[in-house]
Amino acid sequence: MHLEDDDTLLFIGDSITDAGRDRTDPASLGEGYVHEIARTLRERAHHGPGPRILNRGINGHRVYDLESRWNTDVIDHRPTVVTVKIGINDTWRRYDRNLPSPIDEFEACLDRLLATTARKLSAQLVVITPFLLPVGPDQERWFDDLSPRTDAVLRAAGNNGAQVVRADLLLPRAAQDREPAKLAPDGVHPTPLGHRLIADAWLAEIAPLGSAPRTRTPRS
Repeated sequence: MHLEDDDTLLFIGDSITDAGRDRTDPASLGEGYVHEIARTLRERAHHGPGPRILNRGINGHRVYDLESRWNTDVIDHRPTVVTVKIGINDTWRRYDRNLPSPIDEFEACLDRLLATTARKLSAQLVVITPFLLPVGPDQERWFDDLSPRTDAVLRAAGNNGAQVVRADLLLPRAAQDREPAKLAPDGVHPTPLGHRLIADAWLAEIAPLGSAPRTRTPRS
């Protein structure tokens, strides 16, 4: 995909996307992978400001929380590229609060969000898979819930023509050469290095150098 200065890139998800952004400032990008993507795209933009980038991540959110704010935080901004990173809290809340998120309901909700966005905006969809780098034995059992949830994310992405960034493969692979805590101290929230790896993977998948211009679909 070739990004243009008039593109609007919107990122939505949980704390990994939020990354400490100032929610009183609509332009705040936080200090995570969204900020890193924006910085790289600005550096590449030789004759303009680069695409407009919005961060609408909110820490603690599950897929149902995204649905409750989707029109306001996504559709109303008319983005041309929408990136969704969700799922780890749907797993985490099962283990720390006994708050289940059944896989079939989770998948149906995510599928609705992607399908609605494609229908209303003709936007390019991107999904970043949830990931976990266990830092203790208690987290190992989370995969009983997270692995089928990741499969559900991949199915929803495939059903709606979304491009996929496989953070669930990327970060464990990176952890083979270093301590997992150097990428995510609590197994979930990335360090600056972890965020940079996610950003690089997004850029390689969505906006590789030398990519050809894409054909825009007229909006209704």
